[in-house]
Amino acid sequence: MIKAVIIDDEPLAQEVLEEYLSDHTDVQVVGKFLNGFEGLKGIQELKPDLVFLDIHMPKINGFEMLELLEDAPDVVFVTAYDAYAIKAFEVQALDYLLKPYSKERLAQALDRYRKDRGNARAVKSMGHALGVLHPEGLTRIVVKTGHKVEVIPVSEIHFLSAEDDYVGIVTAKGKHLKLKPMKYFEESLDPLKFVRVHRSFIVNIAEVTRLEPYEKNRQHLVLRSGQQIPVSRQGALRLNEVFKV
Repeated sequence: MIKAVIIDDEPLAQEVLEEYLSDHTDVQVVGKFLNGFEGLKGIQELKPDLVFLDIHMPKINGFEMLELLEDAPDVVFVTAYDAYAIKAFEVQALDYLLKPYSKERLAQALDRYRKDRGNARAVKSMGHALGVLHPEGLTRIVVKTGHKVEVIPVSEIHFLSAEDDYVGIVTAKGKHLKLKPMKYFEESLDPLKFVRVHRSFIVNIAEVTRLEPYEKNRQHLVLRSGQQIPVSRQGALRLNEVFKV
């Protein structure tokens, strides 16, 4: 039996999908959720084989929800927006159903799952592969601390620091850890607002008060919080380019 979960903020869309799935006797819908927060909790508790996931939802979207899963099941994206199709397959989604879809199209997605099931096709730690999945630009970062999920607007970030396999995201409220490489944030954040000034630090330019020397041929930035950030030679060049714009 295939245990399936539906995550979609439209109750009617959930009903249509569940009705279509009822034609498949080997599929059991074990949970339905209206947003990413509920869906995340449901996946962790129910451990489904297959998730039918909408992308545009309140609170956190489908991509952001996947980033928070350490062990993701197979995913079929179900959405009214075709702009995300390529991005969905970049995270190795099983399939992409564009609303409105037919029973036959859903059956094709299920056939694909049945053929691939057990072949180690599922993406483990899918969130780690989501480096390019911010179609509207990276304007916020979703972090998880214990059972608590927070959404951090990038405008609130003071700086980011390399922490082994994690990145520390520092705001006025404290620091959160995100399992992402620094390169991801360097490429995803607005380069006119966030600059990688050192291999271990990316700073929000709006938080910088001054650049000053602290050792022979070395400099550091002083932020409004009083935090001092070292600046490499390459970082100083990047800062000069930004301040020239």
